[in-house]
Amino acid sequence: MNALAEIKSRFLKPLSELIDEPQALLAMIRPAGDTKFGDYQANFAMPLGKKLGKSPRDVATELIGKVAIDDLCQNSEVAGPGFINLTLDDKWLQARLAAAISDERLGVESVESPRKYVVDFSSPNVAKPMHVGHIRSTVIGDALAKILDFVGHDVKTDNHLGDWGTQFGMIIYGYKHFVNQPAYEEAPVRELGRLYKFVRQLMDYQSALVSLPVAEALLKKQQATLAELKQQPETGDKAADKKTRKSIGALDSKMADQASTIDSLKDKIAAVENDEQLKQLAHDHAGIGNAVLLETAALHAGDETNKRLWDEFLPYCREDIERIYSRLAIKFDYQHGESFFHDQLSAVVDDFEAKGFARTSDGAVCVFMDDYETPMIIKKKDGAFLYATTDLATIKYRMDEWNSDACLYVVDHRQHQHFEKLFDAAKLWGYADAELTHVSFGTVLGQDGKPYKTRSGDTVGLEGLLDEAEKRALAIAIEQNPDLTPDDQKNIAHVVGIGALKYADLSQNRASDYKFSYDKMLALRGNTAAYLQFSYARVQGIIRKVGADVEGLRKNPTPIEFSTDIERELSVKLIRFGEALDEVLIEYKPNILCNYLFELTQTFFQFLELCSVKDAETESLKASRLQLCDLTARTIKTGLSLLGIGVLDQM
Repeated sequence: MNALAEIKSRFLKPLSELIDEPQALLAMIRPAGDTKFGDYQANFAMPLGKKLGKSPRDVATELIGKVAIDDLCQNSEVAGPGFINLTLDDKWLQARLAAAISDERLGVESVESPRKYVVDFSSPNVAKPMHVGHIRSTVIGDALAKILDFVGHDVKTDNHLGDWGTQFGMIIYGYKHFVNQPAYEEAPVRELGRLYKFVRQLMDYQSALVSLPVAEALLKKQQATLAELKQQPETGDKAADKKTRKSIGALDSKMADQASTIDSLKDKIAAVENDEQLKQLAHDHAGIGNAVLLETAALHAGDETNKRLWDEFLPYCREDIERIYSRLAIKFDYQHGESFFHDQLSAVVDDFEAKGFARTSDGAVCVFMDDYETPMIIKKKDGAFLYATTDLATIKYRMDEWNSDACLYVVDHRQHQHFEKLFDAAKLWGYADAELTHVSFGTVLGQDGKPYKTRSGDTVGLEGLLDEAEKRALAIAIEQNPDLTPDDQKNIAHVVGIGALKYADLSQNRASDYKFSYDKMLALRGNTAAYLQFSYARVQGIIRKVGADVEGLRKNPTPIEFSTDIERELSVKLIRFGEALDEVLIEYKPNILCNYLFELTQTFFQFLELCSVKDAETESLKASRLQLCDLTARTIKTGLSLLGIGVLDQM
């Protein structure tokens, strides 16, 4: 039984007698921030009193008198201007602990009404190696899928691979014109990645030549406008003058962005023109952008040569990313890439047109929606389809074939506008009842606060990131466990290194950017995976030292004794595991589970400082403390497993 959910259910009836929509008020019942205020605290009397025109304290007193909670809480009191403080009944708490100890699910009940979820995450472009930008989508999506599954929902995971489209047109063009055959035969993926980057560089060069004069002209226009604004005398009208200053500030910001764009374009041009060989190749392949589009169109039309090359390249690319997923212990139920939906795209466009949701504009088929200045294009005037078309086909498939109730798209925040428009188009199309959610996330930054890149300015490869994490973890493992075999040390390095990398990401609020640091993520203190893993290993050490029969205690738990305040505090923390999982799924934020596990571990180490297990005063107290240790370790292990992180019996 979830204590917080049960408390809310008890307050539902008396609150419903006072207000029609009590859900927002129930959400104001939270764990107490300080144990001196009890275990839970309700703060809804203040807004409710204002709404009812009554004293908040009187409202709180009235509710305490009506709510049937005596069997659950041994103390319920009104404090201050109207706070309701609640302290769980010790016998109720002990019963919940006993149930958790003897339960494989640690007392976490399955949801009453399971839903069918699709979690769409990772989704790399298979035409090039995975990079640091893929780590967030991959680990956040995996954690959410595991948590949804654990609480009882029907979950399908789908890796919507970028295995079609322009990126393969680029590789095919590159293969036909620039391939190093011996290098391809020795390491196909590395050579294909090189071809992709090389063709991209030539395309960017050609594009920059066209864009630079336009960008410079726009900057000059902005500079002229700024000069005019600055020459305007102040009018004395505070509102008008403030508006002018605001316009100057906004224009300054735009000019800085424009200058940065110009610098980037110049860098792309210089990178080619400063290399005579590159410059000659760029001249020889001046129409490369259009040529790539033609290769892509030929592939989509079923051209025999291009289809054969695609069939040859794809297994190599898939094998490469599967190696990364294996190291991360990531598995998918489905990996329906863009190619899977290619034959369904014409039908999507036809259906939108037939239902009057799309029309032709300037030769392109567009979906016009009231809330957007620009339409969503689902078919270009040259007949090519777009990502939006594929995404619509994907939604239709998931809803019609899998009967999904909800689809979570774990994709970075830069795609926000795309998903807003996509979801509205899908609702217009007939999927208004489905939950379509963009689970967005921020950027991985270096210590300089800029997107994390190599010294040469390239995006950091994900495999290199994993290698370095394990290398550093191995150095720590060797230092702390010199007597272990090399294989055991490597196993520790893998579990600790990969766990540290995942946890460093998951412990951040997904909506925020975060600075990447190997030293911080591998620290044995603070909110890190290593700290939690160490606490699990510490319990295993205690169990070995006292020779405890934990299996016997799990099957026949003895009453938990509260001989000290810290024992009770740890017990309350332990029964809140289910509450933490519920809170994660409100806004799909795994960092809430990380915070719970960190706080639990902090409380556990305080317990160990104050309460001896081996030298407990009585055998019953010794058994009680052993059970608290074991339940803590099992909760940490289960919580970390839901985050895709392993534990070790010895570190």
